[in-house]
Amino acid sequence: MKTSYKYLTRTLLLVSILTQTATLRAQNPIVQTYYTADPAPMVHDGTAYVYTSHDEDSTVNNFFTMYDWRCYSSTDMVNWTDHGAVASLKDFKWHNKSNGAWAPQCIERNGKFYLYVPIHGEGIAVLVSDSPTGPFIDPIGKRLIESDHIWQDIDPTVAINDNGQAYLYWGNPGLWYVKLNDDMVTYDQSIGENGIVSIDMNPEAFGSIEGRDGQKRASYTEGPWFYKRDNLYYMIYAAKGIPEYVAYSTAPTAEGPWTYRGIIMERADNLAFTNHAGIIDFMGKSYFFYHDQSLSKGEGFKRSVCVEQFSYNKDGSIPLIKPTKEGVQKSVAFLNPYNRVEAETIAWSEGLKTAVNKQTGVYLTKIENGDYLMVRNVDFGKGCKEFEAAVASNSNGGKIEIRLDNSEGEMLGTLDVEKTGDWQKWAVQSCKIKNTKGIHNLYFVFKGDEGLLFNFDWWSIKP
Repeated sequence: MKTSYKYLTRTLLLVSILTQTATLRAQNPIVQTYYTADPAPMVHDGTAYVYTSHDEDSTVNNFFTMYDWRCYSSTDMVNWTDHGAVASLKDFKWHNKSNGAWAPQCIERNGKFYLYVPIHGEGIAVLVSDSPTGPFIDPIGKRLIESDHIWQDIDPTVAINDNGQAYLYWGNPGLWYVKLNDDMVTYDQSIGENGIVSIDMNPEAFGSIEGRDGQKRASYTEGPWFYKRDNLYYMIYAAKGIPEYVAYSTAPTAEGPWTYRGIIMERADNLAFTNHAGIIDFMGKSYFFYHDQSLSKGEGFKRSVCVEQFSYNKDGSIPLIKPTKEGVQKSVAFLNPYNRVEAETIAWSEGLKTAVNKQTGVYLTKIENGDYLMVRNVDFGKGCKEFEAAVASNSNGGKIEIRLDNSEGEMLGTLDVEKTGDWQKWAVQSCKIKNTKGIHNLYFVFKGDEGLLFNFDWWSIKP
């Protein structure tokens, strides 16, 4: 019996380790509460932000159904906080489009944040805010880019060079740019055709692909991502038509000439028929953002943002990057549970959604029995004694099981969530938890009766 007990103990320990490892592998996609696409990362004041388009849960006529743009942030690259829909088509009063909120990008200048967005069939527009998470407003009351190829005016990308000149690139299947003025909402009309410069799309600059007519043409398709690193300007883009690869070119100046450098991401089964990439350096490491169709189990009109960490080669070239389920495995910081932590800060979740109201901002909702969320690399320090959470419930409430390292891991405690009388009547409720030290992944497993249990705004642990 003694030997059997040891064997059983070791077996259970191994199962626990394997379960934790398997869970850690599921880091991509980084958002599970909504379908997100076209990631546009930005670093500001020690925080990484990613702006995304948003594929609705239901599609219309088997096409992209996209009404707004969302924002997520992280200080560790493994836990992402949902800031909700920071802009939508409704912010523009000058058009009548009810669909088409496609790939955005945001940039900061002089304390203002400029969000460049395409409205499919209406060209490129701009919004401005005092905060990276909005609210954004329309500063000019019309489209920003006035061209003769308006349906091709999609996927804006913006960067500011060393002397302060801002460039806005965009386009499918061509590539155009303007030199933005210092106000970031108008552009220099003295160059190109009414201020718009068309890039020569030749195979030397953007790779080659054989067209239907048998002729070679540039492999560039859409989704440009423009930035400078060291002495090189980079142009990342979707290439080779559909299904799309991700490739890149480099140039010595912001205006070219461009030289094709190769493929960054090839096709893979979990990728959608489109792809859209963005790259940032954050806390001394480099990250490649893209989207796939794994969360929707193969529906190309319901995409999800993913991230991979990579390193540039010594000559500045970008290696071939494989899309993975593991994603970013090493965080650049630990999560402090003794501060207030928003419930919508998530590394991985199952069955949950977020919502927003004026009183609480963004909060976690659609919580049912068996759903859970996980936050990674929580630093318990020298120990803890109590857990508290802001919750609201108009049902019989439920329970939050607080577990370590996996969804069936060691139980630290259970918060019995009591009915508050309304889904928006919030109360701070608490429970005692086991004293825990060190770095752990922390799971909140939700239990209760059938149906909706409660809403969840924030949590904190007392040392």
